[in-house]
Amino acid sequence: MAEEKEKQKKPAGGKKEGGKPEGQKGQGKKDKKSKAGPEAEAVEGAEAASAIPAPPPRLIAVYKEKIVPALQEKLKLKNPLSVPRLDKIILSMGVGRFAVEGGEGKGKLQQAEKELAVIAGQKPVRTKAKKSVANFKVREGMETGLKVTLRGNRMYEFLDRMIALVIPRVKDFRGLNPDGFDQEGNYNFGFTEQTVFPEVNVAEVTFQQGMNVTLVTTARDKAEGRELLVQFGFPFRTDQKQQ
Repeated sequence: MAEEKEKQKKPAGGKKEGGKPEGQKGQGKKDKKSKAGPEAEAVEGAEAASAIPAPPPRLIAVYKEKIVPALQEKLKLKNPLSVPRLDKIILSMGVGRFAVEGGEGKGKLQQAEKELAVIAGQKPVRTKAKKSVANFKVREGMETGLKVTLRGNRMYEFLDRMIALVIPRVKDFRGLNPDGFDQEGNYNFGFTEQTVFPEVNVAEVTFQQGMNVTLVTTARDKAEGRELLVQFGFPFRTDQKQQ
């Protein structure tokens, strides 16, 4: 009698009460795993790649292995720590004309800020006017510029891209002005348009915007600052008199 009752309790086809057939048990979970498998593996691969530290910039090794010994010999410096080096690079844009335009200028200011962030790889800071100037329709506190300060690895990566890619793209390039140094060995020059940077999408550019680049060095005078940038590969203009 007990065996007959147990047979009656078991459903036909190997099914449990209120459940799925025994052969199909766990199939839904396997299907979900198989569908999410490639996506999960891609996410895990991206996380693993992001966890790997990026290699140091190429110019850091060039500076330590080649530029420092060359400058020591040329400037006759005994201590390697006294060799001039780059401290920071400052990119700046004057966008005061957009603030004067009003509503349309606000959109252009945001676009210029976006392009500068793409160029530098770092979000720029908006600078404000310190005093009002009636002739230029500028009021105190008005946003009139954008600025980015690069240090460390980002500075050397930007410098490498600028020397190898950006400067050769300048139209009718005849060399950088060698007189752009101040008394402390810092160098200033500029670009007339942002499209020389390959990071900027030319199809999306609606107006031309120039920028100023300032290279701050630890040099003691103009000669040391110029020699440091020459060693990095800056193509300065050499004015030769025609005979």
